[in-house]
Amino acid sequence: MLIAAVVGICIVIAVLAFLLPRLSQPAEQGSKKPFSLGQRAGAQAPGKAGEVAQKPFTKAKEAISKSGSKGRQGRAKAPF
Repeated sequence: MLIAAVVGICIVIAVLAFLLPRLSQPAEQGSKKPFSLGQRAGAQAPGKAGEVAQKPFTKAKEAISKSGSKGRQGRAKAPF
C-alpha cells in the first residue's frame, strides 16, 4: 500500500513539476510531510530497529524529491 502511494505521488509531482514548475515545489514539500512524521516515529525505536523502521520513509522522501527535480529538469530542456 505504501509503495503504491509513493508511486502515485511521484507521478503526480513529476507531471506537476513539468507543467507548473513553481507551483510544484509547495506540493512537493507538502507531500513529504507525512513521510517525515513516519521517519521521526520510526527513529524512536532503539538501535538497528530504528534505522530499519525509518528507512522506507527516507527512501520515499528521496523518491518524491527526485521525481520533482526530474520534472523541472525536463521542463527546462523542453524546446518550448
